[in-house]
Amino acid sequence: MEDTGPPYPRPPAGIPNGFGQFAIGISPIGDFPPFDVWRTVISQYANAPTLTHLIGNIFSYLDQTANFDAFFDYIWNVDTAQGYGLDVWGRIVGVSRVLQVTTGDWFGFDEARPGADPFGQGAFYSGAPLTSNFALSDEAYRRLIFAKAAANITNGSIPAINQILLSLFPNRGNAYVTEGGNYGTWFGFQESLNSVGFNQASFYAGSPIETMTMTYTFAFQLTPVELAIVQNSGVLPKPTGVKASVVII
Repeated sequence: MEDTGPPYPRPPAGIPNGFGQFAIGISPIGDFPPFDVWRTVISQYANAPTLTHLIGNIFSYLDQTANFDAFFDYIWNVDTAQGYGLDVWGRIVGVSRVLQVTTGDWFGFDEARPGADPFGQGAFYSGAPLTSNFALSDEAYRRLIFAKAAANITNGSIPAINQILLSLFPNRGNAYVTEGGNYGTWFGFQESLNSVGFNQASFYAGSPIETMTMTYTFAFQLTPVELAIVQNSGVLPKPTGVKASVVII
C-alpha cells in the first residue's frame, strides 16, 4: 500500500502539546495569503464605476470610529452628554430631570416656610394645584446629577454636604448646613443642657423636644425650581429620623 503520509494520529515527538508536535503559534498548514477583495469581482464588472467605488471605500464605510466617538460624547461622558444621555445618567445615579415645583406662596405658619407668608402678606389657599412639573435644562440637570452622585458616596458629614451645596449653587453666595436641636430653655440643674436656674425659666411642660434637626441655610434667594431641588429632588442627604428645614436669609 502506498505511503500517503505520517500515521494518524501523529505519535508524540519533540515537545508535545495539545495540537501535536507543532510549535504553538505556528500553523501546521502555513499562512493564508492576504485577502484581496478585487479577486472576488468577476471580469464583466471589473470596471463598473459603482462597484469599484464601493470596493475602494469599503473600509471607510465599515469604520464605526465616528459613531463610537459620538456615543461617548453624547451618552457616556457625563461632562458632554446631552438630552437622552443625561436621562440615562439620571437613572444611574437616581435623580429625575422632572421636578415638582411649588407655584406661589400662600398664607401659612412659620413651620411651613419657605412657601408660606404671614397674615397680611399671603393669600388664602384657593384650592388650585400647588405643584407643577418642571423639566430641568441640560446644564441644570448635569449639576444635579453630579450632586446626586456625590450624595451617593458621601459620608454624610457637614463638610461633605456643604461641598454638595457649593456644587449645586456656584457663585451664588453662602450656603451651608447646620445641626442642632430645638431644646427650649427650662428650669433645671447645671448638669442639664439648656437649663437655667430657679426663677429664670418655667418648668418643663411636657411638650415634644426636638433634638434631631438640621437646617439648610441660604444667604441668597432661591427660585421655585432651586427650592424644589433642595426640598424634593432627594439630592441633599438627610439621616433617617432627622428633621430638615430650609432657611433663606
